[in-house]
Amino acid sequence: MATSGPTVPTTDVSGLRGRTAVVTGASSGIGLATARVLGAAGARVVLAVRDLEKGRRAAATVPGEAVVAHLDLADLGSVRAFADGWREPVDLLVNNAGVSSPTLQRTREGVELQFATNHLGHFALTNLLLPRVAGRVVSLSSQAERAGRLPLDDLGWERRRYTESRAYAASKLATLVFTAELQRRLSAAGSPVLATAAHPGYVATGMTGQGTGALARLLLRLAQASEDGALPVLLAATGDVPGGAFTGPERLLHMRGGAQLIGRSRRAQDPALARRLWEVSERASGTSFPL
Repeated sequence: MATSGPTVPTTDVSGLRGRTAVVTGASSGIGLATARVLGAAGARVVLAVRDLEKGRRAAATVPGEAVVAHLDLADLGSVRAFADGWREPVDLLVNNAGVSSPTLQRTREGVELQFATNHLGHFALTNLLLPRVAGRVVSLSSQAERAGRLPLDDLGWERRRYTESRAYAASKLATLVFTAELQRRLSAAGSPVLATAAHPGYVATGMTGQGTGALARLLLRLAQASEDGALPVLLAATGDVPGGAFTGPERLLHMRGGAQLIGRSRRAQDPALARRLWEVSERASGTSFPL
């Protein structure tokens, strides 16, 4: 059972009244915890979710105005439909949704599911919404990125042996590399929009609570609640941090407790890798930087 912790953010979330925040995957876990804090601060929160009924139940627990909209990040057609139907300014885009699959699954475009959901769908969504974004784009990564590799010529895992952990680490490295390149492009375009990334730490969610045995039970006891995992996200979304910032928990090797700026791997800081990933993602998603 996860230990409980602070349910209030460690950063100032005032000034959100009347602002619009889009949070992907907000029907549970860290996304829902983030949405609740943003809603309590006066923001109009859009829960962009795959399961509308589950999203409606979640929205009923969000203070203030909460709207539910359909979005399946593994389906680029769904991503385009969501963006095409959007007509309002977006003050905050939180690319939160994520999956971890024990078996190799590919989307209809032939992209491995974790990479497609955790990175490529958010890449497309960000590019398509960016002309309407006025504040920040926050993308959820993980310290698992340190174990990640990005063979960009094999996004469908046709030539490699698939393992869940390797695919997950690759998708989270891609998220962090994407954030750095997005900020570089925003700065070059003279845009005031900031791109940041957040590592929520080890959190008890549907992705961490499925294991069995003594080790799984021990790890679950070490996990923190979703409300605590949302703290680094809120710091990246509303705190006094620079563009390209990476936030995470303060304690236990950045796995739990509070929120602060944290470091990243050398690969995550490689500008050549960032440019290559961007080019590959443009071709795979059919979207490009719009500014």
